[in-house]
Amino acid sequence: MRESEAGEFWLGNSDGPMGDVGAFMASELRADRGDLAGHIRQLDGARNLIAIAGAPGAGKSRLATEIAAELNARAPGSAAVVAMDGFHLPNEGLAARGLLPRKGAPETFDVAALATTLAALKSGGEVAVPGFDRAADTVVPAAETVPAAARFVLVEGNYLLLTRPDWRELYPLFDLTIRLSVPEAELRRRLLLRWQALPEAEARRRVEENDLPNGRILRQENRAADLVVAG
Repeated sequence: MRESEAGEFWLGNSDGPMGDVGAFMASELRADRGDLAGHIRQLDGARNLIAIAGAPGAGKSRLATEIAAELNARAPGSAAVVAMDGFHLPNEGLAARGLLPRKGAPETFDVAALATTLAALKSGGEVAVPGFDRAADTVVPAAETVPAAARFVLVEGNYLLLTRPDWRELYPLFDLTIRLSVPEAELRRRLLLRWQALPEAEARRRVEENDLPNGRILRQENRAADLVVAG
């Protein structure tokens, strides 16, 4: 086990392109947030998928929105955002499997549907994508449409770089991958704010027994990203 410059441990099963299973990958390039849109503009495909990955509370949605706004300011309609949250499995099915308290863990997502949607997006054209109503805690089918004119689709989610079976099949679909790096103490602070409307004991349970453990999965089972930015 080796330690990165960011003080994070790479525990591997990376199954990376160089056959580096179980090895620390030092290939991540540190980038400034303000430079990310410029990196993305250098992609030359007619439709480019950009993964923005990070732990719960890392700020993935905010970063994706910021980048899309900058890209669209230069070229209106060129960027769209797709959130992995739209691929949560239904609460009823999770409850039947005893997984509802673990909602947000890798096994609580429909990774097959996510892969199918990403492949459709990669192919180009207009694609309907699901959304997620956080207040109602439910998926909204076909909530948004990625227009055919969008050259850059920013896909944000926790497990886009995960090396588990099925999840690892997502990686070849991305033209660029970005990881948000945030210390766990800061993640805890943000997540407690996220759940502040709940009773304190329930908020702490969610953070300590679900959100933070899910974030630790990424430290143990992610592959390296192309770019890493402070969150």
